[in-house]
Amino acid sequence: MAKPDKMNNTGGNSTGQAMMRMTIGILVLVVLTALLFLYAPEGFYPWAKAIHILAVISWMAGMLYLPRLLVYHADAEKGSVQSETFKVMERRLLRGIINPAMIVTWVFGLWLAWKIFGFQGGWLHAKIGLVLLLSGVHGYLSGAVRKFAEDRNEKPARHWRIVNEIPTLLMIAIVILVVVKPF
Repeated sequence: MAKPDKMNNTGGNSTGQAMMRMTIGILVLVVLTALLFLYAPEGFYPWAKAIHILAVISWMAGMLYLPRLLVYHADAEKGSVQSETFKVMERRLLRGIINPAMIVTWVFGLWLAWKIFGFQGGWLHAKIGLVLLLSGVHGYLSGAVRKFAEDRNEKPARHWRIVNEIPTLLMIAIVILVVVKPF
């Protein structure tokens, strides 16, 4: 079976265009946020909180979807059109949504932890610990995407089904800590 033409499979130059649009969008967000912070610091908190929540939602959406893609990819025949399509989907999801969302989540989350809470509170320390674990899962998934891209995945679909549950459990615990503040 011949390998599919990569140009046709990825949509040609659309990947580069999508990455350029994403980069421009992130730069606009950064510039507008910096301007707000510099020229209206008293109104920055609600914007920082809103941006943090939006970034968390985006990060979690990707972290819940990527392992599911890996479940299906693990069952696809290496070199098949389906496998090559999964590679494109995984790379775009990781680079275009998950990575930028994690960065924005951390930047605004740390600012909020410092400015609003002074890094005080057991619940906040526990939350940061769980977000570190979530970041570790993110790193694990990033490595998996690289392995799949190189056709070096050795894990069965069952492994990825189990990994798919980890972000959900972490998210539940993090939300409870933030809302209930049990300690």
